[in-house]
Amino acid sequence: MFKQELYNRLLSSFEKLYGRKPDAVAYAPGRVEVLGNHTDYNEGFVLSAAIDYGTFFACARRKDMTCRLTAGDIMETVTFNADSPARSTTSGWSNYVKGVLAGLNAVKSPTQGFDALFLGDVPLGSGLSSSAALEMSTAIALENIYGITLDPIARAKIGQAAEHRFAGVKCGLLDQISSLCGRKNSLVETDFRSLAVTHVPFGQEASLLMCNTHAKHALVDGAYNERRAACEEATAFFAKTLSHPVKALRDVSVEEWEANRTAMPDLVARRAAHPIGENARVREGARLLAAGDLNGFGQLMFASHESSRMYFENSCPELDMIVEAARKIPGVMGARLSGGGFGGSVVVMVHPRDALAAGAALAGAYQHAFGQACDTCVLRPSDGARLIE
Repeated sequence: MFKQELYNRLLSSFEKLYGRKPDAVAYAPGRVEVLGNHTDYNEGFVLSAAIDYGTFFACARRKDMTCRLTAGDIMETVTFNADSPARSTTSGWSNYVKGVLAGLNAVKSPTQGFDALFLGDVPLGSGLSSSAALEMSTAIALENIYGITLDPIARAKIGQAAEHRFAGVKCGLLDQISSLCGRKNSLVETDFRSLAVTHVPFGQEASLLMCNTHAKHALVDGAYNERRAACEEATAFFAKTLSHPVKALRDVSVEEWEANRTAMPDLVARRAAHPIGENARVREGARLLAAGDLNGFGQLMFASHESSRMYFENSCPELDMIVEAARKIPGVMGARLSGGGFGGSVVVMVHPRDALAAGAALAGAYQHAFGQACDTCVLRPSDGARLIE
């Protein structure tokens, strides 16, 4: 789906601001995590999707080394040199672009600056990765004007480095890979050991509903670190215990966990159960989708959330409430927390004809339970980032 109105606004704003047309325009979508929670750093598998919300980035070459960058939604402009982009402490939104430019500069030294403007429609704060959409649209547009050609994984790593070094967010590669590798009506299955990507048919009989609770619970960083450390402890245990090589929890089966769980500290065993089970659910989910079994896939989503609640304990009352309410709504096939957990969003799989009604019902139920409505938006798996010819 091409966002013609958003694209026209972008071009109009660019020409009014800079007095000329852009030399390159790129578009990149946001993403949603559908199945596979906390599996990335355990070298496992994730099913995600590029979504039908994204960001356009337009740029035009300059004759000097100056870069002028404008955020189209607020029409705020920052200026910097092409060969020395520095992290901003006042205009944080610019750091995603500057970080990508720094990564491209390491590939090829810039010989000129640019004028640029970006504009998107990814709901901010929704857990749909507006940052990756900006990074990947920036990379594709700047590659074009600088004569650089990167493969998707190299481009994704530049976006990840921009998050780490300029935005201060220690993210994995899921967001960038999903944005780059999306395909209409398909999910993206990423193997986080090899970084190989395959596409799994999602079809047109299901859509995804994102429910953002805006709930934020304390101690998230410490909780994340504790869970990652428990996974590492479990990996070390299985590496000593099992007769085959174990580099990460991805190498441990559910049956092996069951056979050895009582030999580990109970908390470590429960933490390990989640990514081990998630890897199995992603592989089974890909098989079910290929067979057209949407209801079976939805049950795996419910099982994923229950594992988060019982074993990994990265859910919270707000997320649990939405998942339980979703079970009772006509047309809903599955639901689970999406992302790191401890607050944030739930992704719901629902038949397209029921999506709006389901969203209204969930918002109403959340309002009744917590005194305020959650935000909902309907998503469709969509094509990935690209240059606009």
